[in-house]
Amino acid sequence: MKKYLGILLIAVLVSVSGAFAQKTDYKFGHINSNELLSVMPERDSARIELQNYSKMLQEEMEIMQVEYQNKVNLYLEKQETYSDLVKKSKETEIQEMQQRIQGFQQTAQQDLQQKEAELFQPIMDKAQSAIEKVSKEGGFTYVFDLGTGGVLYFSDQSIDILPLVKKELGIE
Repeated sequence: MKKYLGILLIAVLVSVSGAFAQKTDYKFGHINSNELLSVMPERDSARIELQNYSKMLQEEMEIMQVEYQNKVNLYLEKQETYSDLVKKSKETEIQEMQQRIQGFQQTAQQDLQQKEAELFQPIMDKAQSAIEKVSKEGGFTYVFDLGTGGVLYFSDQSIDILPLVKKELGIE
């Protein structure tokens, strides 16, 4: 019986050591994606286009604010000469203009964010493709981004332990 247990123990040790002898040499890399993006030539033209778009929106906003301020000043100057009906009409007009300005501000901010995404997403996609290509060709298992602290690439050899952790927690 002891001989049988000894042989079994040796077989287990050999199989365990064989499992550990499998490929365990992982190659890690890192990159600062912010630095990469800052040196990409497309970034400057995208930034200039975004600045021009922002300037155009800002100019439109300033025109609306000047028009609003002129209406308010005119109302304040002549409010005593207005009848109640005209006064109420002018106040409503001023309030509606103020609401249009606020609506424009919100829409302009959203448009600016969309424009930024539209301009910079292709640049980020190009950088990501290059990182993936270099990572695969270099045989990297993981590439960490020093700029954002995230993992930019992981190879097919990486093991996803999510199912194991879910099992440990009793989650199906």
